Amino acid sequence: MIGKHEWAVTARQPSLQGKVALVTGGNSGLGFEVACGLAMRGARLLLPVRSSARGLVAVENIKTRCPNAVIDLLTLDLTSLESVAACAASVTHHTTRLDFLINNAGVMAPARRQETKDGFELQFGTNHLGHFALTYYLRGLLEAATGGGVVVTVASLAACKGSIQFDDLQFRHRYSPFGAYQQSKLANLLFARELARRAGEGGWNLHSRAAHPGWSSTSIIANGPASALPGPLSKIEQVLGTAVLRVMGQSAARGAEPLLYAALSPAARDGDYYGPQGREERRGQPGPAHVPPAALKDSTAERLWDVSERLTGLGW
Repeated sequence: MIGKHEWAVTARQPSLQGKVALVTGGNSGLGFEVACGLAMRGARLLLPVRSSARGLVAVENIKTRCPNAVIDLLTLDLTSLESVAACAASVTHHTTRLDFLINNAGVMAPARRQETKDGFELQFGTNHLGHFALTYYLRGLLEAATGGGVVVTVASLAACKGSIQFDDLQFRHRYSPFGAYQQSKLANLLFARELARRAGEGGWNLHSRAAHPGWSSTSIIANGPASALPGPLSKIEQVLGTAVLRVMGQSAARGAEPLLYAALSPAARDGDYYGPQGREERRGQPGPAHVPPAALKDSTAERLWDVSERLTGLGW
């Protein structure tokens, strides 16, 4: 078993030569660092992006760190279930199996309530339902991987304060920027754990784990869908939010370590949750994370799964 210190030292291990990994949000922040970590170990990368221009810059930057990286850019807008389905279909033209799926991309706490192209509250629709659908479509490729593909869904410390508002999932009656974000991140954690349970009971050849980055300096606010909003309020919230993460958080590279740990460490287990080991899990080396009580309720996880199937029109 690899300990926390050993994990940091053996950063180039294990070898992922011949493996294929898809990372959402891989053009910046945590996703970029995870993509680099996988590429440095030899994995071939599939990077689905909303902006082809940003995607090309990301490819150039990844190859600066890892000149031998093999990267295919795809198009994905997680705010559109149609785009999710199209992206998954395009993946089948690039590979016959998928060894790693990192459900990382997300949007955080826009001041004003927004909706996805399918009419869902932006954060719940993007962070949870978009990844729920993407994983559904990619299940066959994940099961085709030797030993089963690994799905890592990125949650957040915000999940600890979240609850699933089944009577108002879309926050139509009283919108709370961080309340909606906390709900979406708790949904990510519930999904990862429920996917692991169903895979185990159903004999699906895949693995599911969850991870969070602690407090990490990323561009989740500035680069999310909310960045397209006009007006000074949007710009102010982007600048202030990003500044807080930069001052109080660890680097994106350090924040990515729990995600890589969940995907690659022999110590990682299906259904478990990983994050930094420092005070209040804000910083530090990766290891087991505290699972909030709300994420331990099987009835909540099953109900969320059923609701997610209904909302997306996808039956597992």
